[in-house]
Amino acid sequence: MSEYSILIVGYILGFYMSWNIGANDVANSMASAVGAKAITIKQAIFIAGILNIVGAAFLGSHVTNTIRKGIVSTDVLADPHLALIGALSALLASSLWVSFATWKSLPVSTTHSIVGAMIGFGIMAGGFSVINWGKLAAVVLSWVISPIFSLVIAFVMFKIIVRLILSKQDAIAWAFKLSPYFIGITSFVVVLSFLFKTPLGKRFAIDTCSALLIALAVAPIIGFTGLKLLRCLLAHKKNGVEEIFRRIQIGTSCYVALAQGANDVANAIGPLAVIYFLVTTGSVGAKVPVPIFLLLFGGIGIALGIAMAGHRVMGTIGTKITTLTNTRGFAVDFAAATTVLIASKLGLPVSTTHAAVGGVFGVGIARGFEAVNFSIVFQIMLYWVLTVPAAAITSMVIFKLLQFIL
Repeated sequence: MSEYSILIVGYILGFYMSWNIGANDVANSMASAVGAKAITIKQAIFIAGILNIVGAAFLGSHVTNTIRKGIVSTDVLADPHLALIGALSALLASSLWVSFATWKSLPVSTTHSIVGAMIGFGIMAGGFSVINWGKLAAVVLSWVISPIFSLVIAFVMFKIIVRLILSKQDAIAWAFKLSPYFIGITSFVVVLSFLFKTPLGKRFAIDTCSALLIALAVAPIIGFTGLKLLRCLLAHKKNGVEEIFRRIQIGTSCYVALAQGANDVANAIGPLAVIYFLVTTGSVGAKVPVPIFLLLFGGIGIALGIAMAGHRVMGTIGTKITTLTNTRGFAVDFAAATTVLIASKLGLPVSTTHAAVGGVFGVGIARGFEAVNFSIVFQIMLYWVLTVPAAAITSMVIFKLLQFIL
């Protein structure tokens, strides 16, 4: 097989992985908005599709680590032929696992899937010594950190909404009165997330202090602008508190779609960039530049994934764990965004998937344990634990097959 035939296979597998990110990862992040009926599935597909392409192409990193999360030593890339086979193995193995989980309608982390696949490739190419077991332990730790952080934040946020608004006699008036604060604090988290989590902050060399000042300046402006918009939109309607939070939740859903396009496209395009540079230059370093056409390519794959199969995972998180309303859905989105922000800033491993599920679980138990479907929660957790070993073993098998073929 010629090198350019291998590159074509790489494009196909990179697109397939992008498709899976859309079908599973992005879908689970839009699930609370769909489950709470803030938006319809068709609207979620449209919003996520457009904003993921924008996020991937314009906010996605133009430099990517050749080995995701630094769990496998870059020494395994010394042999270009092995590196090429490894990148192909990792893409196919991680894609197959995420496809299987999507078929089962269960949310899994695409980041952990590609990490597991890279571990499988690393073991086959260089043995167990090339694996950074400390960093792998940190990934395992994220199975606990992400959902618990998010669970606590969602639980507390929903209890605050109940105490300050839902329990009041004139709940609608209180919802309008306090909406600038809820919108403001959410905007604060969103602005910081874009400055900390995407390449935007690095591009403009924004330090932590500057980022905090920018977020503090922007939050009240967005908060009180949001109040004016809410009054205009709902002036002639007899809408309850849920309708007010429905409009707020649409905004948080847009943020999630944009952020995931920027952050998660690397799970598919990272290995593809390795293949691209191995074929075109014959070697690859610890980091490689990512051309904008590859980011756009990944963004389109994500958009098609959510359009074609996103409804499966959305249905599980949005309706099967607990019943969601707009106030609960807002608490979930806020918790997931805050968890990703805090954990990433502290250098802790984090999964948006796990944070989203933890948030839904948190608002569920805020209403009592009987409000949660523990059967589906345990099923989801089982798939989380299986992700890394399943992707690793599949990658090892595919690596051996490709070694024989190529």
